Amino acid sequence: MTEGVTEELKEKVLKYLGTVSKAKNRDVARAIEVEKALVDKAIAELAKEDKIQYLYLGTSYVQLKQ
Repeated sequence: MTEGVTEELKEKVLKYLGTVSKAKNRDVARAIEVEKALVDKAIAELAKEDKIQYLYLGTSYVQLKQ
């Protein structure tokens, strides 16, 4: 596991993404009150675990895997 990324953090990210259709990494970080760098790492791990996906709509967003 990447340093600083806990299962609790990943659960917070997933929970937040469950309340929105899509979000930018910085919006997730702001909403769960965690440093963006840690959220970036958590999101990367969740994407590798196939739990979330990236969307590229002129800029990148993340969302729960459909």
